[in-house]
Amino acid sequence: FVYRTIEDLENMLAYAKENNVKAAAVIGGGLLGLEAAKAVKDMGVTSHIIEFADILMCRQIDQGGHNALVGKIEEMGLEVHCGARTEAFVGTDGSTDSDSMAPVAALKFSNEGWDDLPVQMVVVSAGIKPRDELARDSETIQIGERGGVVVDDQLRTNTEGVYAVGEIALYNNFIYGLIAPG
Repeated sequence: FVYRTIEDLENMLAYAKENNVKAAAVIGGGLLGLEAAKAVKDMGVTSHIIEFADILMCRQIDQGGHNALVGKIEEMGLEVHCGARTEAFVGTDGSTDSDSMAPVAALKFSNEGWDDLPVQMVVVSAGIKPRDELARDSETIQIGERGGVVVDDQLRTNTEGVYAVGEIALYNNFIYGLIAPG
C-alpha cells in the first residue's frame, strides 16, 4: 500500500481485517511514514518502521532528536529499524520476484546478520510527489523535469506574482517537502 489519502487508509483497514494481518512494515521514517506506522498500530497490528537512513526524519532532526523520538515511538508500542536495507518482499509462496502475486509474508534485508521480518502487509511512505497539476495546467509556470514548481531564493516562480512553498516548491533542483525552509 501507499499512504497518502483517506482512501489509502480505508483500503489498508479493509485488507488488514480481511486477511487477519498481525504485523505490518511501514517503509519510510519521515513524518508521513511515522503517521502511517501509528495508523497501523491503531488498527491493532504490530507496526514496524523501516528506515534506510541511520536516523528517523533525517532531513529534520539530528542524532539527539532521533534518540528522543525513537524513545517516544517505542513507548507507544511501535518498533523502529533504522539503517535497514530492504532487499525484497518475500511472498507466502517463498518467492522474492516481482512476478509473483502471492501475498507478502516477510521483508528480506541485505544487512548482514538481519533475519527476515515476518509481516503480512507493507505500507510504502518513501518520498514525496509534488501535486503540481494546477501549475502544469497554467502552461506558464515552470515545472522541474521530475515535477515540482521551480522557485528562486525568494520562492518566486517564473510567473510574476506567483510563489510556491512546501512539497510543491523545487529549489536548486531539490524538493524539501516542508514549509519550514520557506
